[in-house]
Amino acid sequence: MNKLRFGTAGVPRNPANLSTVDGIKRITELGLDCLEIEFVQGVKMRKETSQQVAAVAANRNIKLSVHAPYYINLNAHELEKIQASQVRLVQSARAASLCGARDVAFHAAYYMGNSSEKTYDTVKEHLLEVTKQLTEENINVVLRPEVMGKQSQFGTLDELLSLSSEIDGVAPCIDFAHWHARTGKYNSYEEFGGVLAKIEKRLGKIGLQNMHIHVAGIAYSNKGELNHLNLLDSDFKYEELLRALNDFHTGGLLICESPNLEDDARLLQRIYTNLHNKNS
Repeated sequence: MNKLRFGTAGVPRNPANLSTVDGIKRITELGLDCLEIEFVQGVKMRKETSQQVAAVAANRNIKLSVHAPYYINLNAHELEKIQASQVRLVQSARAASLCGARDVAFHAAYYMGNSSEKTYDTVKEHLLEVTKQLTEENINVVLRPEVMGKQSQFGTLDELLSLSSEIDGVAPCIDFAHWHARTGKYNSYEEFGGVLAKIEKRLGKIGLQNMHIHVAGIAYSNKGELNHLNLLDSDFKYEELLRALNDFHTGGLLICESPNLEDDARLLQRIYTNLHNKNS
């Protein structure tokens, strides 16, 4: 079974202005074991840097993932915006492959006034085009559309599990804070367990053993997500989430997106390790 690893969304904040290579080294110093490389403003890493990142991460046994640019909408009204979104996704996958990263998280689409069903069909069509190109280029990554926190955004749990079961090379990025903010619920051991049980039912045990998870504190309104918070400043019941993850024997990467990145990542890791050791 794959272990559950803990890391940060981007390089640790302290000290400031670390490069990705130095960020990987800092992750090791902190006792964490994964890192999500943030390409959210664009894919700008040079090939030589990507190869160095891959070598340093492999040497230190740090698993990497990538977050694609925010400017992706596979349900845009304009064809050129859809095509630009596909290019950004392909660029992210190429960069991930060079860095030795397996998972590419991304925000798939907005509903744009369309129904969930119509949006789903459009997103699926354009995502299939991307996976076909990646297969032709022999780029072996997993595209991970993210559970989204706003009701205007495509990305419910059921939408993403359906995409993942219908398209090879696609699996969900489960953002538990987003799902809590979007629904106003899903903030208890039983509800977290229900999410994990649904993943196992739709995607099998491999779906649980190779998860890509986002966790943070979160502020929200009746329309969903407002902004991320530090865990201790939020109502998010992260200890109950960690208990559910342990009980369901989940593996993969758990990426902390709190403002105090490494502090909350280490808090989550410490609690989970204590739970895991008690049950071993």
